[in-house]
Amino acid sequence: MRTLDINALDLVELKQLQKDVAKAIESFESRKKADAVAALEAQAKELGFSLADLAGAAKGKKRGISAPKYRHPENPNITWTGRGRKPRWVSEHIASGKDIEELEI
Repeated sequence: MRTLDINALDLVELKQLQKDVAKAIESFESRKKADAVAALEAQAKELGFSLADLAGAAKGKKRGISAPKYRHPENPNITWTGRGRKPRWVSEHIASGKDIEELEI
């Protein structure tokens, strides 16, 4: 490895050096990550699995898209699945003394 006197460089050269070092670090990390993935794939294959099988088993099930359960009384294009925070129009409907069952699809 050669020695570089950074005190002899001007600002433009220092900034370019900084960019080059950042690229080199990123490239190094990418190579190390690829090597790790390859090693894990080989180990999983020895055990009779694919890495995707093992990674998928570690993750929880994702919920699918829910069908809407409630429809806006004035605009049928606006719906709500019943999950998450209540939309304002649902809260206003309930606050006016009406039942949420009136909005069910």
